Amino acid sequence: MKNWVKLLIALAMPQIAGLSGVLFTDTGESSWYQQIQKPSWNPPGYIFGPVWTTLYVLMGIAFYLVWKSNAPEKVKRPAMTLWVVQLVLNFLWTLIFFGAHQLGWALVEIIVLWIAILLTIFAFARISKTAAWLMVPYIAWVSFASILTATIWHLNQ
Repeated sequence: MKNWVKLLIALAMPQIAGLSGVLFTDTGESSWYQQIQKPSWNPPGYIFGPVWTTLYVLMGIAFYLVWKSNAPEKVKRPAMTLWVVQLVLNFLWTLIFFGAHQLGWALVEIIVLWIAILLTIFAFARISKTAAWLMVPYIAWVSFASILTATIWHLNQ
């Protein structure tokens, strides 16, 4: 497969996952999300779209760098699998939090997501330091989102 095709696929996968999650995310004025308690430091809604779009682009580029690398398959395949796993977990958090309104389970899930991202970073670092570093803003944001999820869960028990 040509590298430009790999790049397009790598960039599209996280964007599609993110857009799919939007189907379950209602944050309008009369939504469940607007009715629950949130901390004063909860970011305004308009922040999330640009942040996630940027993170998904960085994730896609990181995946592409690993996919196109000349690393042995026995090193590359587990790294790519971990990346797919964390992407699925990313999507599932949206379903659990916004779709099912299960704040406690969303907290458990985001911790598992954080671990999956960390493992992906370590696996990517064996292949491409650049790919690993491109995942760092993502784990930083998910770290913040984990604290936010925990706080929202606590406020709404």
